Amino acid sequence: MRALSQAVLDERAVLPSLHLPDYPRSALAPGVLHLGLGAFHRAHQAVVFDALLQSGDPRWGVLGVAMRSTELADALARQDGLYTLQIASAEGRRWQGVGSIIGTCVAAREPDRVTAAIAAPATRWVTLTVTEKAYGPALAAQLVAGLAARHAAGLGGLTIASCDNLSGNGGKLRQLCLDTAAALDTVLAHWIETACAFPNSMVDRIVPAATAQHRADAARMTGVDDACALGTEAFWEWVIERHFVDAADGAALAAMGVQVVEDVRPFEDAKLRMLNGSHTAIALMGAVMGLPTVADCVANADIRWFIHHLMADTVMPQLRRPGLPAYRDALLTRFANPDLHHKVHQIASDSSLKIPLRWLPTLQTRLAAGADVEPLAFAAAVWMRYLLAEDGQGRPYAISDPAGERLQALAQQHRGDVPGTVAALTLPAIWGDKLPADPRWTSRVGFWLDRIQALGVGAALAQFKAGCAPNPNTEH
Repeated sequence: MRALSQAVLDERAVLPSLHLPDYPRSALAPGVLHLGLGAFHRAHQAVVFDALLQSGDPRWGVLGVAMRSTELADALARQDGLYTLQIASAEGRRWQGVGSIIGTCVAAREPDRVTAAIAAPATRWVTLTVTEKAYGPALAAQLVAGLAARHAAGLGGLTIASCDNLSGNGGKLRQLCLDTAAALDTVLAHWIETACAFPNSMVDRIVPAATAQHRADAARMTGVDDACALGTEAFWEWVIERHFVDAADGAALAAMGVQVVEDVRPFEDAKLRMLNGSHTAIALMGAVMGLPTVADCVANADIRWFIHHLMADTVMPQLRRPGLPAYRDALLTRFANPDLHHKVHQIASDSSLKIPLRWLPTLQTRLAAGADVEPLAFAAAVWMRYLLAEDGQGRPYAISDPAGERLQALAQQHRGDVPGTVAALTLPAIWGDKLPADPRWTSRVGFWLDRIQALGVGAALAQFKAGCAPNPNTEH
């Protein structure tokens, strides 16, 4: 079986039902430098850039830069940057060939090539998916070196768009670059500040790790061997603020389905509290109930009802994102997608770090307004039960959390003592300074933890759904 390549593409030696790039790739110069070549970029921004190229706009070819690992960059190079993407939804699976990546390199191996690419006259954009943990001196040094070369060459500024899961990502990246440049050259720092644009953005698409099955499925579908095949869901979002060096880029992106907005924060808040917050609740329930994946959890009618109730009645009233009901329904559809194989224990990891970001803002706002917090009290009780590190059938599981040993020890120490467990695990580092002393919160967490310990999560959830809980404003 032949390997995927431009020559194979030119011969159309693949099934005609596969959507293929048909623009002149060999004539393209990279207009986008992407830092953080990996599965997410290839299933998200690269697909948008592919659509722009398909539309006849040749400025969006991508030089994909892996930060350290050489394997993917070299595998893509052998395939002329081509790969196939499986898109799975309730309607079935379809395959798409993506051709926007026209070159690859590795920053750790070829830093001078990255610097030169940032300074290349054809380069217009830099995009990043390097993970939020990488926003430090090494990233700043690489970007500023390229921008310094660009400034020295007398070229214009760039749009530098972070696509990492970091609130205010563009502003944070801008400040990082300005601080680094200012330590080298105040003139350079001023040029970056005035000539470059750092829009905040929010991206969303579930992209599981590529597997051998993807490669086998791609071979069966296309008749060629694609070492870089991967899969994703049909849903995707890219919301970006209207702040570009070339103002016309906003219209070009919007024509491909990108949402270009004045303020990305309402979209960030909705994703964090609805998608991420629901994911954590689902994963904790699934772990204790012995359900392996998010799709398995959402197939449970009571869990699906609970997540709908949590989003619609507790989280959404505090949010400003347009079209919240449609967004909620889209999330439920995504959670139910069995092709994603999102494992609950993976999503439940680091819960002590996630809960303050995903649940706490909603809790604080609703308690300040005297509003109901019952679904989050139930979820918090499930988390406390989860920390016992065994499911409802007594099967042990590992807890992956930086505070996991301490939290598990506290849960075991107070096992069977509901007030003691609530007091020990309602920690200010997780729940803030006020909640541990607020009986409107602690009493409801204690009530549901007692029900969970007595009945199990499934039966307690059924009781919650049936409305059997006492009024949340009364003592029990």
